[in-house]
Amino acid sequence: MNEHAIRKDRDVPASSLGELRIVTTSALQNLALPKAGNTLLGFELPIEVRLYQQMMLIRLVEERLLDLFSQGLLFGTTHTSIGQEANAVGVVNALDRDRDIIWSNHRCHGHFIAYSGEVEGLIAEIMGRVTGICGGRGGSQHLCFRNFHSNGIQGGIAPVAVGSALARKDEGAVAVVFLGDGTMGEGAVYESLNLAAIFGAPVLFVIEDNEIAQTTPKNLTVSGSIVARAEPFGIRSFAYDGNDPVEICELAQEAVSYVRAESRPCWLYLRTERIGPHSKGDDTRPALRLEQARARDPIPPMRRRVANFEEIDAFCRSVVDRAVESAAAAAMARG
Repeated sequence: MNEHAIRKDRDVPASSLGELRIVTTSALQNLALPKAGNTLLGFELPIEVRLYQQMMLIRLVEERLLDLFSQGLLFGTTHTSIGQEANAVGVVNALDRDRDIIWSNHRCHGHFIAYSGEVEGLIAEIMGRVTGICGGRGGSQHLCFRNFHSNGIQGGIAPVAVGSALARKDEGAVAVVFLGDGTMGEGAVYESLNLAAIFGAPVLFVIEDNEIAQTTPKNLTVSGSIVARAEPFGIRSFAYDGNDPVEICELAQEAVSYVRAESRPCWLYLRTERIGPHSKGDDTRPALRLEQARARDPIPPMRRRVANFEEIDAFCRSVVDRAVESAAAAAMARG
């Protein structure tokens, strides 16, 4: 079946990442910081300001988590998505938070914050406090909050996403599952694609390709084209190679609309970069590769598109500071 990876500006064959091009960012807009009283996620803000604010919240939370871990103040492990914030805010803001279901993985903080804005609950959870969203018992990898769920088992969430999509199909809900390039060797992923295609499950498979699985480069773990992986199952594919959250959100909206309207699965490939370590401090990439990753940081380009970004940054820092103070004052989870 000759499927294509669909881009909002043009079609590109799904057979090769080399045939994708980075979308040029739109004309810069100076957008003022909104009046006080808007929600933490900025639902009332212009799209670029809203996405920038959410990205800064994610970045500052995860930088603080790494600092807290170095001080021995976290429980369990923690995997940050520093550098991948554009994916989280782009995809999640294309969803209906009231009915759609998100299945995330071990690198889940960005997805969770973009979905819920529960900064205090997340930090308290990872600090093992009773005020955490799971009472301090779920930790970083096992979050369960409304329609958001995460699990650290590679590929294990894919069949669960398909099942939840089928269970909620009559409600018009879409299930979204976030996967990475390191999960492309898991058989459960392909079994899930097969079942989703056969049964018409409204599930969006989002692949965040940061080209490294823990410390192993993608070229040692993945053969062929990730973009084209869903082709044999007759599943429509979308692909984007860039770091603009507005472009990602527009593409994700198209993909989600297709899944919801057709009750069919869809494959959304996002080429991204992980700037931070895999977990805490284990980063074995060469200096040149890290420099290339930092050059694709999605936050600086967005900062240039938003006026008064200093005020947004200061607001986000204050949110994170208060969250840490609140968590530190709460009782430890027991039992």
